[in-house]
Order: sequence, then C-alpha cells, then structure tokens
Amino acid sequence: MLSNSEPQYLRTSKKMKVDIKGHTTTLKNTQGDCLAFLEKVTTQYATYKDQNIVLDMTHDKDVSLKQIKLFGDLSKMHKKSKKSFVIVADGIDFNAVPSKMTVVPSLLEAHDIIEMEEIERDLGF
Repeated sequence: MLSNSEPQYLRTSKKMKVDIKGHTTTLKNTQGDCLAFLEKVTTQYATYKDQNIVLDMTHDKDVSLKQIKLFGDLSKMHKKSKKSFVIVADGIDFNAVPSKMTVVPSLLEAHDIIEMEEIERDLGF
C-alpha cells in the first residue's frame, strides 16, 4: 500500500509510481505488466480524475499498440471531463494509434501536449 512517509507528490504502490505536480499526475508502470497497470489505474481513477493524467509506459519495453488501446475507454472518459490523458510509450507505430488517443514517445512531449491542451481549453476550443 502507499507509504505515509513518502511525500504526496511521489508515491510508489505495488504496480505504479505516482508523481503529482500542479494539475498533472504521472502514473508510472513500474512492473512492466500492462494489464495489472490498467487494473490499478482503473480502480484508483477516482483519486486522479480531477487532474491531467500521464501514463508512463516506458518501463515496459514490450508494450504493444494492442495493449495501449486497452486504455482507450479510460482516455475517452477522462477527456470528456475536460482533462488531458496522455500515454508515454516507446517502440510503437505512432501512426497506428487511434486519433482519439494521445500517445507520445517522451515525458517532455506529454507535458507539452498537456500545456497546449490547457491553453486550448482556456481559450474555449
């Protein structure tokens, strides 16, 4: 379970590391098990639903596009609430990612996307 001795902005649970900075929460898959990570994110979603979410899948070098697509429903639900949902993954065909999902190769790009989406929301787009 979550340790009370760790700062709120940096927590580690059994299957993921949680990093909270401002309006963005980064959830890092530390076990390399995509299905267990999906289950963990889904069950704890209420905790992060009011934040922009970055799912860092870079620890899992074997993650596939098929596995990333499993997060599609969660992404859709989160974006309907006017929050960003970005997945960071290496070694996939980014051209094959469904247009409704946002998948990028680095954390820097994820944060850039969130910043742009927040500006768009502020402008009413």
